[in-house]
Amino acid sequence: MSLIHETDYGTPPSKATTSVTLRVDGIDVTVPEGTSVMRAAMDAGIKVPKLCATDSLAAFGSCRLCLVEIEGRAGTPASCTTPVAPGMVVSTQTERLKKLRRGVMELYISDHPLDCLTCAANGDCELQDMAGAVGLREVRYGYAGDNHLGAAKDESNPYFAFDPAKCIVCSRCVRACEEVQGTFALTIDGRGFESKVAAGMDQPFLDSECVSCGACVQACPTATLMEKSVIDIGQPEHSVVTTCAYCGVGCSFKAEMRGTEVVRMVPYKDGQANHGHSCVKGRFAWGYATHRERILKPMVREKISDPWREVSWAEAIGRVASEFRRIQAQHGRGAIGGITSSRCTNEETFLIQKLVRAGFGNNNVDTCARVCHSPTGYGLKTTFGTSAGTQDFDSVEHSDVIVVIGANPTDGHPVFASRMKKRLREGARLIVIDPRRIDLVRMPHVQASHHLPLRPGTNVAVLTALAHVIVTEGLVDEAFVRERCELDDFAAWAAFVAEERNSPEAVAEMSGVPAALMRQAARLYATGGNAAIYYGLGVTEHSQGTTAVMAIANLAMATGNIGRPGVGVNPLRGQNNVQGSCDMGSFPHEYSGYRHVSDDATRAVFETMWGVALDHEPGLRIPNMLDAAVDGSFKGLYIQGEDIVQSDPDTQHVVAGFKAMECVVVQDLFLNETANFAHVFLPGSSFLEKDGTFTNAERRINRVRKVMPPRNGLADWEITVAIAHAMGMAGMDYTHPAQIMDEIARTTPTFAGVSYEKLDALGSIQWPCNAAAPQGTPVMHMNGFVRGRGRFIITEYVPTDERTGPRFPLLLTSGRILSQYNVGAQTRRTANVMWHDQDLLEIHPHDAEQRGVRDGDWVRLASRVGATTLRAKVTDRVAPGVVYTTFHHPLTQTNVVTTQYSDWATDCPEYKVTAVQVAPSNGPSDWQREYRELSVQNTRIAADAAE
Repeated sequence: MSLIHETDYGTPPSKATTSVTLRVDGIDVTVPEGTSVMRAAMDAGIKVPKLCATDSLAAFGSCRLCLVEIEGRAGTPASCTTPVAPGMVVSTQTERLKKLRRGVMELYISDHPLDCLTCAANGDCELQDMAGAVGLREVRYGYAGDNHLGAAKDESNPYFAFDPAKCIVCSRCVRACEEVQGTFALTIDGRGFESKVAAGMDQPFLDSECVSCGACVQACPTATLMEKSVIDIGQPEHSVVTTCAYCGVGCSFKAEMRGTEVVRMVPYKDGQANHGHSCVKGRFAWGYATHRERILKPMVREKISDPWREVSWAEAIGRVASEFRRIQAQHGRGAIGGITSSRCTNEETFLIQKLVRAGFGNNNVDTCARVCHSPTGYGLKTTFGTSAGTQDFDSVEHSDVIVVIGANPTDGHPVFASRMKKRLREGARLIVIDPRRIDLVRMPHVQASHHLPLRPGTNVAVLTALAHVIVTEGLVDEAFVRERCELDDFAAWAAFVAEERNSPEAVAEMSGVPAALMRQAARLYATGGNAAIYYGLGVTEHSQGTTAVMAIANLAMATGNIGRPGVGVNPLRGQNNVQGSCDMGSFPHEYSGYRHVSDDATRAVFETMWGVALDHEPGLRIPNMLDAAVDGSFKGLYIQGEDIVQSDPDTQHVVAGFKAMECVVVQDLFLNETANFAHVFLPGSSFLEKDGTFTNAERRINRVRKVMPPRNGLADWEITVAIAHAMGMAGMDYTHPAQIMDEIARTTPTFAGVSYEKLDALGSIQWPCNAAAPQGTPVMHMNGFVRGRGRFIITEYVPTDERTGPRFPLLLTSGRILSQYNVGAQTRRTANVMWHDQDLLEIHPHDAEQRGVRDGDWVRLASRVGATTLRAKVTDRVAPGVVYTTFHHPLTQTNVVTTQYSDWATDCPEYKVTAVQVAPSNGPSDWQREYRELSVQNTRIAADAAE
């Protein structure tokens, strides 16, 4: 438990390495050169009054409250904008300063409502605090003159209210929008007394460019910008630091509480992944944890056509154990398996794979990373020797060239995107490789130097063409290659990429990217200084996903852009713990730490620890489980927190697999699409109700802390332990997740130095953390690759088998949007639906005109395997011949149309390339109408259970 208020030093810390000593109010203080007088005073324990200053923003010097006197200098400079100097003597409290500050405060208060006792910010208002700090007791100017007290409130945003009558025009909100978020949605409109904060073109917040990140709300020193939850509930009384359960950035938050009720989530300034910033999801969209549709009691049924029946935990757990034992007795040990969740903690996923391996006696365990970043694991392990990104997020501050390929950071990883945008505004150059014109291509104060709008499915060809330029134009970092890489592999690779068939000119026609553009991008990447590559699912979710990851690694090694800050190969992980679920051994061929199940020495470690003999053969992947179910040999599945009916490709095949199983166990918060085919439903717990750890995209292990008791009665790890006990499994006697982490550390070399005690002391740790790196490893491969020498891989372009033709002439690709997350189970149950209440199909004006489709029309989206209907959005963000949609809403079921084509190495589905046709439609299809009825039924079940 922590205090509500963190120390605010007024201005950001200086990064200087030299120090300066000065005297403040008779106290000597030594600080880094470039530190502000205000911050130096705070280091000496002296608080200088302030209103416009905060340490998350650059000094501004507008409020005139932080005035000080400096010996030998005339006037009263602002302490926030005045840097320290050697021998400086500062006075922060003199009669002159007192008088000036009181005068300033009188002016502020004369134009401010006197409703402190009923104001939602009472007790948490800097204006109120400063009035007391300067000793203000009266206001000579009165309140009868011209003022802004009648300004109307803006309550359009679902999460916060804007009350301009309480605004002191300190500009903190405007500066936060610019400096921290980088959206530039707010401005100061007017001059002098007419100055006011305005959103967009003086619009309501909801209609403006505001992305609801909350930076303005956090920066506001008064009740001008205030969370509606605080207005409704009141001021919080304590806080607990935990980690966001949305994307792979892994932001740290203070859950600010009244009792066991969350009042608000505030980004934690000391969070090493987010440094006090947030996005609309983490900041505001946490209400799903108490949503009325959440299931809180276990339920069972004999057949999936039967109604659910509420039961006790004991009966539900007993049913799971007895059914799994029966299935194994009838159909063999390999007839059941488990799926871990990338939304659950490391400890919980570790227990699932332990249950499967040691309890079920097989390796039939997989995770959702199968359908997103499994090619990252295979590709980076092959080339570098480890299955993870190379840098920390702070590394981007040292980048001179940034390549974004197959990712949309402003929507998928918005907090990191803000860091990236800041670096781009400072002068770094940007290369975007993506079929769509994502926001980063051009937005306020950010513009890509090059946008390569390649055709979906041609990543490998384009990446190899970039390598062709680097090799044939002599841009290879030969010293790096000679010292750090396998020379024979490099020679073979260099000869391959130099072939004329891999030149930009040869690749241009198939990829749709002009040859000159590819050459310019390659030269910039190779010669522009520190160059970093950030990639996402637009790289991995292809039939050549693994090949593309290897091609990216090849580029980094060839140019020496690996092993130091500002460079590297950085996968932007989609879910909050997808990195951790992989680290914990959730793949059927690997134990924790990415060690193969066939390795005798590794297996011996776990056999000794767990006291059982373990299978040395890899188990079934998710697609194999479904195939085996259809064939009749796979009968039971335990699914922890995943909705593969909505998220996995070729929905009809997925459904067929589930219908063929005899016992499907779903453990989740809500009756999701997969639960429609379940026989046992075990209510899960949210991230607010459990202890554990998440590992983000930069390998950062962050603590998750329980802020309220589990509303369902048990944390997810306790449910798994109960199943293990019911099945007679030994070695699962844990009383706290810290004990599970201790077991992970004893069995996993990359986690050997990790413990809750160390995490609490350091804040977070980036693996590998062991004797060689006791405090973790922010940047990998600094002195050599994990595998010894880097390995270049020949990346032959093999076109996908999914081809367009007369019946299906368009290519469908898919992605995410800022306000929604994954399959939408969480965000659809929050006010985020105000921004995105349905999936839309983006289609180019040319393609729309050919088909008689107008913006907003219902259209039928059909492929070789299925069809759905949704509304069209006519836009030139997509190229002719390409359509795009999201997959957040089950009513759309985007994966009804995606095929079973997958990556050659990992079975990662080829979501990004599906041949389709688009035609006008009269509205939702029959199956969509049936789904609406089922959704209403599930809502009724949840409501009845809540009563």
